[in-house]
Amino acid sequence: MTLRHRIDIGVGIVLVVLAFARIASAAPPQVAGCAGCHGVTGMGNPVSGFPALAGLPTSYIEQQLFAFKHGSRVNAIMKGIAQPLNAPQRAAIGRYYAAMMPPSRPEPSPLPGGEGAVLAIDGAWMHTTKGVPACDSCHGPFGLGVGTAFPRLAGQPASYLAAQLDAWRQGTRNNDPLHLMRNVARQLTPAQITAVAAYYASLSANPPVLPEPGTTSGEK
Repeated sequence: MTLRHRIDIGVGIVLVVLAFARIASAAPPQVAGCAGCHGVTGMGNPVSGFPALAGLPTSYIEQQLFAFKHGSRVNAIMKGIAQPLNAPQRAAIGRYYAAMMPPSRPEPSPLPGGEGAVLAIDGAWMHTTKGVPACDSCHGPFGLGVGTAFPRLAGQPASYLAAQLDAWRQGTRNNDPLHLMRNVARQLTPAQITAVAAYYASLSANPPVLPEPGTTSGEK
């Protein structure tokens, strides 16, 4: 490695450190309790199953912290984090992470198929009016989220998404509008949960462009 390459690498490392320092200095004090799992930049930890908060709506983050504090969403770690927070502190955390955006990355090509894609795009109606609606019908195309009540699923860890569907099924998460998620999750099999979680985990959290819409060719 030449001296020039070493200098370039050194400069790059310094710039990254300075960027992280600027981000950390702008964070409200309460974010210190979040950053250990979700990161200063809000990108979470896929290996450990900690979700990305970057770019989620402020009010959605506030609502989840409120739910952890008051028991409509159960998690021992998050209960301890959320318990001391008041409404202005929850709002400050929400604004901090909402102002960040996940890194831009194209959608995979070819797009994933199979049972997870079918559930996400088409649902599983089973020739009845009481089946499972398409996840995208609420969470938007490619799971990028809609409004403040339906968060982004794209790019979240598969283990996290599966754990949330299990929580809806078991009643340890009970803060959904009109019990929509509880009613959907209770109709899903463990294999379907695994498949749809893997599908959304494989998608980009911030694609520069969306592929042409269309129904998946996976088996139904």
